[in-house]
Order: sequence, then structure tokens, then C-alpha cells
Amino acid sequence: MELTVLNHPLVEHKLTVLRDKNTSSATFRELVSELVMLEAYEATRNLDVVDKPIETPVAPMIGKHIAEPRPIIVPVLRAGLGMLDGMTKMIPSAEVGFLGMKRDEEHPTQQITYANRLPDDLTGRQCFLIDPMLATGGTLVAATHYLAERGAKDVTAVCIIAAPEGIQFVQEHIDPSIDFKVVVCAVDEKLNEKCYIVPGLGDAGDRLYGVVD
Repeated sequence: MELTVLNHPLVEHKLTVLRDKNTSSATFRELVSELVMLEAYEATRNLDVVDKPIETPVAPMIGKHIAEPRPIIVPVLRAGLGMLDGMTKMIPSAEVGFLGMKRDEEHPTQQITYANRLPDDLTGRQCFLIDPMLATGGTLVAATHYLAERGAKDVTAVCIIAAPEGIQFVQEHIDPSIDFKVVVCAVDEKLNEKCYIVPGLGDAGDRLYGVVD
């Protein structure tokens, strides 16, 4: 597992506003999108490209073009949807799949899959899993293995905040045959007794879309 933690003043500033409990949902959504665009720069560093001959207004040249098959972006519902706009702005040619998972509250490292809209075969595809919070790590491991069962061997997770416990869980449980990378804006202090990240930013889904009982 390769972990990248962004170290940039713009990220720190936007993340501070994002964390503030007084930040409105509208501002929260915009900041999530902006942070994801900054993360995408690192997350796509090893994106597969091929040569593409073109002509500029001055001369012919050989440029680069994203290779086929196109990468696929997979938001983990529902909070991951808030990150989708930022990712698709940076990789507009990517396809989008959807994966619905939620934490089993009685067993926080176990997940319940309730929806998926993914190709049956992901062989050869570079996959980008997007989910704001890497808390216990259970969702990320389950989602990555879900993609791997469909042939994915190159998976990059883009999260905003991570907990040390979650990072450790992922390192210990992710299938080592997967080329797996994680990009985050910050690694926070710890998880609390309810498995929420401290200091964190609260429930990302609720802050993006409101509370749903």
C-alpha cells in the first residue's frame, strides 16, 4: 500500500474551513470538490497514457493521451458522490460506476453492500475509489476487494481525512496482489468510541446532503 498525504497551504486552508461546524452545506460541497481536484493531481500521477500525434498552430508534435480502456471513477455512496464532480472535472473522459456500502454499526469493520452499478469486467482498468472518510478502513478494504473480484488490479483510493487506525487496518487486510494506493489530505489523531475520526469533520454525508434517518 502506497500512502500519499498532501502537504500544501491551499489544502490546509480549505480543510480548516471544511472542518468548521459553522460551514454551510453549500460551502462544504464546494470545498470538497476543490480539495478533490487538488488530490486528483497526485492520484493520477501514474495514469496510463499513449502517444498522440497532433498539429499545433506552429508545428506537428507527438503529445500524450489517456490510454484505453478508460479509467473508472467509483464513488462509495452516499458521501462519495460529493467528490464525483471534482474527479470528473479532472478526468472528464473517465467512466463512472457506483458502489453502495454502509458500515455495520454492530461490527464497525464489516460492511453491508446494498447497491452497485459497475462493469462485470474491470480487467486492465485503472480504478479510482472516492470516499471522504477513511475511518475504520473496513469500507475501503471491502470496496477494493469488490473491484478486484471483477478483475481490477490497479486501485487508487482518494479520501479527504484518514484515521491512523483505518490506515493500519487497510495495510493489514488489503490483498497484496492489488496495486493499491491511497491519497488523503490529512491523517487525523484517532477514532473515538463511536468510530468517528477525531478531530475530523463530523459525518461527511450528513454535512453534504443533510441528515437522513
